[in-house]
Amino acid sequence: MRKIQFLGAAGTVTGSSYMLTDETGKGILIDLGMFQGNKDIESYNDETIPLHPSDILGVFLTHAHLDHCGRIPLLRKLGYTGSIYMTPATKSIMELTLLDAVHVARQREYGRLLYDERDVQWTLAHTKTLDYHKPVSISDYTITLRDAGHILGSALLHISYHHIKDGIQTIVFSGDLGNYPEELVQHTEFIQNADIIVMESTYGDRTHANENPYDVITEEIQTIEETKGTLLIPAFSVERSQEILHVIDHLKKDGKVKEETRVFLDSVLAIHVTNVYQRYKHLYNHELAEHAHMDDPFTFPGLSMVESHNESCKLDNLPGPKVIIAGSGMMTGGRILRHAKTYLPIPTTRLLLVGFQAEGTIGRMLLDGQKNIPIEGKTIPVRATIRKSSGLSSHADQPKLLQWLSHVEHPSAICLTHGEDPQRSVLRNAIETRWPHVAVYTPQKGETLTFSKHPIVYYASAKHQSNRHSRNAQTAPPAIIQRAGHEKNL
Repeated sequence: MRKIQFLGAAGTVTGSSYMLTDETGKGILIDLGMFQGNKDIESYNDETIPLHPSDILGVFLTHAHLDHCGRIPLLRKLGYTGSIYMTPATKSIMELTLLDAVHVARQREYGRLLYDERDVQWTLAHTKTLDYHKPVSISDYTITLRDAGHILGSALLHISYHHIKDGIQTIVFSGDLGNYPEELVQHTEFIQNADIIVMESTYGDRTHANENPYDVITEEIQTIEETKGTLLIPAFSVERSQEILHVIDHLKKDGKVKEETRVFLDSVLAIHVTNVYQRYKHLYNHELAEHAHMDDPFTFPGLSMVESHNESCKLDNLPGPKVIIAGSGMMTGGRILRHAKTYLPIPTTRLLLVGFQAEGTIGRMLLDGQKNIPIEGKTIPVRATIRKSSGLSSHADQPKLLQWLSHVEHPSAICLTHGEDPQRSVLRNAIETRWPHVAVYTPQKGETLTFSKHPIVYYASAKHQSNRHSRNAQTAPPAIIQRAGHEKNL
């Protein structure tokens, strides 16, 4: 009998963290991400991690986005002394994202410093890198990293557990699944066998628009070239910024936008991450690998890398058409906020959202059409044109999530995480319709699921009664669900 404790990304798209344990209470911690969004969501970062360090046999990181790795340095304060496993590319990017998180935290108007540079260096010292398809054994667990196709170095975890009573069981943690085929990285790997699947559901309720991101970015740049305006692109520093640079590189080479139009990558983190991408060319997809042999796919005429704060401030007084790519992707902080205060009131400004916008973020407010936006204590009127493009999303949509699932032979149960509840509910219904004999669960933060080699029975309080899969409830053997420190036998 084993348990999965859902420590985050259960009803939200941030704070990913799961603890997989055996009957001794010891096991594997998968991710320890930062909660991001409004103040209520971010307050979860201040909670004590409900784990004992001696129970953690090993920590595995799926990828280096902050919502998956952002609390890992807290393991030092918890008293953990073991290893943290990830791909080499993930380690290189994680170092940058964690140090940037410390820098940003010192500048925030609220919240405390969760950790400092010493904790980040401790994390790096305890990191062990693993290549894809190279299994590692820890106690009765065998863990293999597969390519998730999400960002450079991203992995999904295939975990086999061998026990003398139950035999071999397999559990797959998807991490974040890529919107395959991706612009930069290789295709998401399909999995053939798994008893239990813990799968993301960020876009579980929709199909990405059938649009070509090249066409969208071409239209946006051509428009500001005509109006002499400014195109703002809030972009995640990892993967998204590099994808946009690669697209503009193609557009300038093909003559679709003017070579002299200036483009500014206004993010120190994105600049450094781009340097990491240039070191891991063997992880590029086939098209980019061929391109990289000819020249650098992330540089082109008119591109400027903006590192200093003073250089960033000067962009606000620069005339003529220009593109500013700046973090953060959901507009929760970073240099994009200062540019937004300057440019959102100007009618010739265009703002292109190219990623998921979580509830409570400024990006979500703009996406929802709000005409007055609170930024750093001021109310900013929105006269700019706001556009959303899902063509560069690095998350699989519902059809691709279902396609990925279709390759798994006879899973017993699927736990949907890393998604807001409306999205999870729609995806759950789609899965139940297509695979009526598979149990599907939408666990909440803090819940613990207990299972054996048989199908799971899932029970929650009356508030979450809809999580129970009624078609399996009468035939499955007894199981236990733990909520808020209490266990209940069914």
